[in-house]
Amino acid sequence: MIVWLNGTFGAGKTTTAHELLDLLPGSTLYDPELLGSGLRLMLPAKRFEEVGNFQDLPSWRRMVVDTAAALLTEVPGPLVTPMTLLRQEYRDEIFGALAARRIPVRHVLLHAEETILRARIAERQDPSADAEATASLRRWSLEHLGPYADALPWLQGDAHVVDTTRLTPRQTAERVAEAVRTGAGACDIVQTPEPTAETLAAGVLLFDDQDRVLLVDPTYKAGWEFPGGIVERGEAPAHAGVREVAEELGIELPRAPRLLVLDWEAPNPPGYGGLRLLYDGGTLTDDRISKLLLPGAELREWRFATESEAEKMLPPVRWNRLHWALRARERGCPLHLEAGVPVG
Repeated sequence: MIVWLNGTFGAGKTTTAHELLDLLPGSTLYDPELLGSGLRLMLPAKRFEEVGNFQDLPSWRRMVVDTAAALLTEVPGPLVTPMTLLRQEYRDEIFGALAARRIPVRHVLLHAEETILRARIAERQDPSADAEATASLRRWSLEHLGPYADALPWLQGDAHVVDTTRLTPRQTAERVAEAVRTGAGACDIVQTPEPTAETLAAGVLLFDDQDRVLLVDPTYKAGWEFPGGIVERGEAPAHAGVREVAEELGIELPRAPRLLVLDWEAPNPPGYGGLRLLYDGGTLTDDRISKLLLPGAELREWRFATESEAEKMLPPVRWNRLHWALRARERGCPLHLEAGVPVG
């Protein structure tokens, strides 16, 4: 298990984490910031100039998961992780990958009002740093108060909140320990096993009466997606698409959907690639749209989007696949793609 202590600078994550080690038997401090420091030493300086924060590095986010899994083969756990995580798509990517490794997460937000946070940051001292470095650290901390305020709505909906305003680090740790014991902050995410070879996946495009396409926001990975999923062993791909639509959205398609695109996705380590199929699930009536369901462990949100809106929402590979699927729908003829490029 991982007890992820989230919150901005001044919330008390580090001091609480050290106190928590005394309260959770077998626990170990796991600081992913050390991974960022290591990458800073190993990667070319130019790479760090391209990102605003080491969290923006895909390698860091993957290392967070891989290192946690490795640590849990050495220690009984839980891992106590004091780490600010404000971008929801990074939360989805990291927590979803942990769920795929069968590593449960208790997400706890340590929160205090901005006036309290500013006062704590003003008093922050680093005995190993000179006055200029300390002042720079304080400025860095203050700059994160705005992004923290922006992230607060989703954080409060996702994590168990402990208000640290009037609590000592020990009292905060006791609250967190009790929350862990009662299961508070548990992230109920669908556990999608990481592939070990090429996969076959089937997605279904559903439309409203304005020809906008339905997109869904998974809780277990970053970015918007089409309804659908991995085809199970021995399962017909079209049937898999119908099954996934029913499981994810509560929509029963009356017939097997029509194929729009078959796309071979090239391996891109650590991904294995494979075949990706997109089907035309047809137009949903207003009555059926009103009955759409969302399984909380799998999907956070759904919305209909125009083609131009979808381009801003989808990762490039998925957007390209949608673009060609829409052209195939207009022409009434399926398209064969290889790495996103039509062939034949």
